[in-house]
Amino acid sequence: MKIDRFVLAIIATIITAYFFPQLGSSSSPVPLDLIGSIGVSLIFFFYGLKLSPDKIKSGLKNWKLHLVVQASTFLLFPLIILTAKPFIYSEEAENLWLSFLFLGALPSTVSSSVVMVSIAKGNVPAAIFNASISGLIGIMITPLWMELFIPPSTSDFDLTEIYTKLIITIIAPVFLGILLQRFGRHFAAKYKSQLTTFDKLVILLIIYKSFVHSFEDNIFSSMSLIDLLIIAALLILLFYTIYFLIGFISKTLKFNREDQITAQFCGTKKSLVHGTVFAEILFPATFPIGMMLLPLMLFHAFQIFIISIIASRLGNE
Repeated sequence: MKIDRFVLAIIATIITAYFFPQLGSSSSPVPLDLIGSIGVSLIFFFYGLKLSPDKIKSGLKNWKLHLVVQASTFLLFPLIILTAKPFIYSEEAENLWLSFLFLGALPSTVSSSVVMVSIAKGNVPAAIFNASISGLIGIMITPLWMELFIPPSTSDFDLTEIYTKLIITIIAPVFLGILLQRFGRHFAAKYKSQLTTFDKLVILLIIYKSFVHSFEDNIFSSMSLIDLLIIAALLILLFYTIYFLIGFISKTLKFNREDQITAQFCGTKKSLVHGTVFAEILFPATFPIGMMLLPLMLFHAFQIFIISIIASRLGNE
């Protein structure tokens, strides 16, 4: 299997942040915060241009499948991670656990879910519906999950302010894109690959900036290779736990093969786009955002690699 180029780009970005932090440092004359904010709004504006209201309406019929996917995304993931909470006894472990919870509370990803479901010969229209609606649900649900467990000392966590930022940064651009679909849909379809590249560049910019600050604050100074391997093992265990639980639920509900594939593929995915954006909005500047993003980026790499293998095998059956 080929290694996803975006995963390699993420690794290169983190290395660049370590050796060349000048552009992302607090004293940098380049306004990366402003550039990143504009870039994020444009990502969701183009997302609105590409979002099909007709497909969302037609997708509502298969409600059991949608319920399984959304419940897996926003309930099953966080609840499994919550079971580890009683075993957390230090501040470092608390931050790491919080980063796992942040991962668990995020919505599903759109592009890779649809592509992988298509390769595996699953229910593609249902995948499009669930991946699209998941991002909109996450705007409301993800901050609520995080508000429950952000340390009380973090006084900057204000839900009203957070939702205001989410409305301005995400919701308004999405709805503006939907309103302008009549004029911009053909543009979005024609330049689909270029817009995907733009999305990834914005995400890499945010990752660069976040890791520059984390390296400046020595967030990872106490983390060893063994720690990273343990985190990786826990993430793979989390993925397979969710994957097989969804498979069991799908068989219990007597889903057909196509619907089960869609449930397992969409229900196990987490969006790196939403994660990087939400991390910028949800957490104050004093928070170790690089640490918050670390499990998400590792999970992103694992989910693409594992699901690619499974999709290829199912597609050839």
